[in-house]
Amino acid sequence: MTIQKPSSQEEEYFARLEFERRRKEAEARRREELEDVRGRPMGLGAMLCPRCGSELVPVHYREVEIDKCSSCDGVWLDCGELERVGEAEGGFLSGMLRIFR
Repeated sequence: MTIQKPSSQEEEYFARLEFERRRKEAEARRREELEDVRGRPMGLGAMLCPRCGSELVPVHYREVEIDKCSSCDGVWLDCGELERVGEAEGGFLSGMLRIFR
């Protein structure tokens, strides 16, 4: 009885299966971690990025505290913060705010 070496197509197929299995496991772990953080009462858990689910870090910008994602670098503003930044900024941003008010 001879053992045949797998073809490159077979190796590729099994490599793809293994990659997909590991990706699903990693995604399941990530979901569990997010559910654990989201399940905490407000004030005890970190605020999460709406885009990627990573932790938001408060950053002071022109006397306004905005939230910046620690992973995707997205910037998130609470109600009224855009107007306060625009007032302090002047120029282009305040002109844009006038258009949308």
